[in-house]
Amino acid sequence: MRVAGIDEAGKGPVIGPMCIGGVLTEKEKLSSLKNLGVTDSKKLTPKKREHLAHQIRKYAQKVYILEISPGQIDELRKVMTMNQIMVLGFSRVLEELQPDMAYVDAADVNATRFGEKLKAQYSKKYPEKARSFAIISEHRADAVYPVVSAASIVAKVRRDELIKELKNKIGIDFGSGYPSDPKTRLFLKNWTREHGALPDFVRHSWKTAENVLK
Repeated sequence: MRVAGIDEAGKGPVIGPMCIGGVLTEKEKLSSLKNLGVTDSKKLTPKKREHLAHQIRKYAQKVYILEISPGQIDELRKVMTMNQIMVLGFSRVLEELQPDMAYVDAADVNATRFGEKLKAQYSKKYPEKARSFAIISEHRADAVYPVVSAASIVAKVRRDELIKELKNKIGIDFGSGYPSDPKTRLFLKNWTREHGALPDFVRHSWKTAENVLK
């Protein structure tokens, strides 16, 4: 049986893309992922995450990371909620991995509802397969299921890489990119003051961005 784990990194930041990671493995090899020491990516140091991401690719049958740019997020938010975007994104990863069952870190306050919506979205493309397809959708799944922990790690490592590239490109350290980060907020204010507009790597539809423009 082919089992997938899916999790995201970067749902909340005002700067940079969101990465949805998917890891596919045989059920018999789930213990191998656990033995690597995978856990919730937020509990690991960047160096440990990078090491594990490399190891995960050795043990996984397939790893897929969907990158959704700030511009794409802004466009989608004109016609749907962030939760609906998460359903679409997770479904896209499922379509790529083609597992027999999946464990996902629920991106909705109602974990069961998220799983049901994800299955419904997946069934639009694969109606036959969806009939016997099981999705286990839980909050904090990345702390419980090693295959979701693995997905969380590869997604986080990829987002960190993209943020590092962005900082090097513009030559400014804007912090974490999260609205709660004073360094990020100061960067947005200074950039807008200097350029008269927000850069394209910022999510313009975020309240933080709108407030800066005001």
